[in-house]
Amino acid sequence: MKILLEKTRYLALVGVISLLAAAIAAFAWGALETIAAIALVIQSAGKDPSIAIDFIKIVDSLLIATALLIFAASLYELFIGALDLPEWMLAHSLYDLKAKLSSMIVLVMSVKFLEKLLEVKDADALLKTGAAAALMSAVLIAFGYFGKKD
Repeated sequence: MKILLEKTRYLALVGVISLLAAAIAAFAWGALETIAAIALVIQSAGKDPSIAIDFIKIVDSLLIATALLIFAASLYELFIGALDLPEWMLAHSLYDLKAKLSSMIVLVMSVKFLEKLLEVKDADALLKTGAAAALMSAVLIAFGYFGKKD
């Protein structure tokens, strides 16, 4: 039974491979967004007001891709074996992975709220969306700050 349980750690490879595939797709998504933003800059001669938001969305998508890559590498290191990667690129516990995920969620919510600001039609709905995003961000930040057990 001990040998069987020890070998089950390789089940984490399913997650590692899935996250790696998602990271590759997200980097491709970011590259496509970059091409579209450059085309918009050229077509509008830099006068379209949504250009700044498009560039922020590019950074957001590439940060998500990077986070997926970090999650894949960290899962591998946690369950399978050591990797020769920079220390900042790895999480050394499941808590660290959750904290990184929480940070990414806060960042993505912020970018999505920024996008909503540009298309605001209903101020009341915008206020509710902002309040919900702020509350969720506060909870996730509190998790990161208070949740770690020493």
